[in-house]
Amino acid sequence: MTEPDDVPRGETEPAPAVGKHAAGPADAPAPGNLPGPGASIVALIDALETLRARLGALRLPLETPGAPVARVDLARAVDQLDDYLLPRLRAERAPLLVVVGGSTGAGKSTLVNSLLGEQVSAPGVLRPTTRAPVLVHHPLDARWFTTDRILPGLARVTTDLSDAQRAGAHQGSDTPPGRSLRLVKSESLPQGLALLDAPDIDSVETANRELAAQLLGAADLWLFVTTAARYADAVPWDLLVQASARKAQVAMVLDRVDPGAETVADDLRRLMAEHGLGDAPLFVIPEAAEAGPGALEEGYLPEEAVGEVAAWLTGLGGDPEARARVIAATRDGVVDDLVRRSVHLADAADAQHAADARLRDAVRRHHADALAQVDAATSDGALLRGEVLARWQDFVGTSEFFRSVEAGVGRLRDTLTAFFRGRPRQAPQVEQAIAHGLESVILDAAEQAAERTYETWRADAAGAALLQGLELSRTSGNLRVQVGDEIRGWQADVLELVREQGAEKRGTARALSLGVNALGVCLMVLVFASTAGLTGAEIGIAGGTAILAQKLLEAVFGDEAVRRLSAEAKKRLTARVRSVLDGQAARYTAQLDALGTQAPAGDAVREAARAVEGAARAERSVRPEATGGSTRAFSGGMLRGAGTLRRPTTDGVPRVEAHRPAPADDRPPERRRSGFWDWFLGRKDSTP
Repeated sequence: MTEPDDVPRGETEPAPAVGKHAAGPADAPAPGNLPGPGASIVALIDALETLRARLGALRLPLETPGAPVARVDLARAVDQLDDYLLPRLRAERAPLLVVVGGSTGAGKSTLVNSLLGEQVSAPGVLRPTTRAPVLVHHPLDARWFTTDRILPGLARVTTDLSDAQRAGAHQGSDTPPGRSLRLVKSESLPQGLALLDAPDIDSVETANRELAAQLLGAADLWLFVTTAARYADAVPWDLLVQASARKAQVAMVLDRVDPGAETVADDLRRLMAEHGLGDAPLFVIPEAAEAGPGALEEGYLPEEAVGEVAAWLTGLGGDPEARARVIAATRDGVVDDLVRRSVHLADAADAQHAADARLRDAVRRHHADALAQVDAATSDGALLRGEVLARWQDFVGTSEFFRSVEAGVGRLRDTLTAFFRGRPRQAPQVEQAIAHGLESVILDAAEQAAERTYETWRADAAGAALLQGLELSRTSGNLRVQVGDEIRGWQADVLELVREQGAEKRGTARALSLGVNALGVCLMVLVFASTAGLTGAEIGIAGGTAILAQKLLEAVFGDEAVRRLSAEAKKRLTARVRSVLDGQAARYTAQLDALGTQAPAGDAVREAARAVEGAARAERSVRPEATGGSTRAFSGGMLRGAGTLRRPTTDGVPRVEAHRPAPADDRPPERRRSGFWDWFLGRKDSTP
């Protein structure tokens, strides 16, 4: 069977991914079939997938200190896992992805076109020029990019080179330009190397800036383009500092340098050293290449202007060993940065959980105070004033009946039947008075709870953000109706208690048949009949009211039954009031429930980050040593201009000298950084 043309020669064909995180069988071999290094890669992938799941479930919606920065970090961490780290580990042989990024008008598209000698990205004077990112790859590398192996959030738009040469071809796609990735095949590229022309990092469009940052995060290597006029701008250096922090591999291109202004390159190299990029190569493109008659050759920069960049990239693309070193260096930096970032995200998750608990505690505390307020008002005799007292006196009378109570319980029993026959019509009036008084007490307590909770939340940044657009400073509009329903339900409970108690004793059947409502009113009064909080004449009135209600009930049921009935009636009232206040409190806690910040998530993220750190350490410990060169024959094309500076090597891979000698390194030997860039740029004796 012949090998398909679009499968990289000498490579394993990557299976199409299914879903965002899926990998084909060629991407991650089974652990049981691997030697030490392969098994360690699988273990690292497993640890990273666990971390990805934990970060994907993490929510940081509350406005806690540092939350805006943490949200950006979270999005970047997830993007790096999805767009770069997991795809790269699952397919280590995938081509090296070089993302060409930079500021507005830096000449990124012109540089890409000039390196290829083909119009693959449309430059222009309008900004922003690059909308949909353009990924150029060798034809035999197509399968690595047509699936969602990398950048799964971007739809693929495949364009023939003839179409790509027509300016603005990608803007005719049905796919929104900002969320698509245009793929272009070019035989000018070496096999194993791909160039991605990204939008401006300082674009006036927010979506473009965010996409540019995402693409740079997916790169194996940054080719960062700036100009002599804008090389010190703050926005590019923010991204470059992030790249330095995670040990990303970076190369700088300084465009549009006037003749005799070489000090600009010196100053840029100084800034690079100060920001941890002292080992990154720097290429200079003179202004003369883009100015004056005949400077551009059919829209391309002259070959000698891009020769150093072309030779460097060609040599890198043609050397699998060199590519592997760049990939490993960037990958290791991303892993280390991800572990560090995850620890900070775990701290941010802890802060979210603490804010959630703090806001919930305010709701609970203020509504518990409201319940205590109602409990006190229904226990200290305060309800036995005003209308309730007047209706009660109308109900029992103030002279003959009360004197019969004073004469003794035996005589009271003889007069109960007459009492129940003569005055039951007054019982509903007492019930209504009790209902009105109880309703006022509950509404007042609920209103105070709402006001206090609102003020507490408003004084807290996390709570204040949740209050916007919501009417939570007052109780809900239907609260009065709800309270009325609960009070009527409680009064029905009291009457049912009286009926149940009367059913246990035959001797009370006749009295109950004549006066259940009357005995129920007596039980309601007894629930409210403590004299605490009353003074002077009120004590006598409330006390007399309580004594009368108690003696009436004891005459029918006995003192033990009355105590039990009173306690049960009070318990049921408290339960119904708590139900009302819980409903009011839920208006606040529902805002938190919807955010998912109640469950602690920080420890789970820390645990996953520690597992990644351990797996990465194990993988690096068994990683084979690099041989220092490749014996594989050069395959694929050669970038335009590379031949002007190419020099032969023993392995047939083109190399390029640094464009000028690197500044002397005066640091002690133990502090000097060495690595692939030193070797590749000829700074070490080991250069072939």
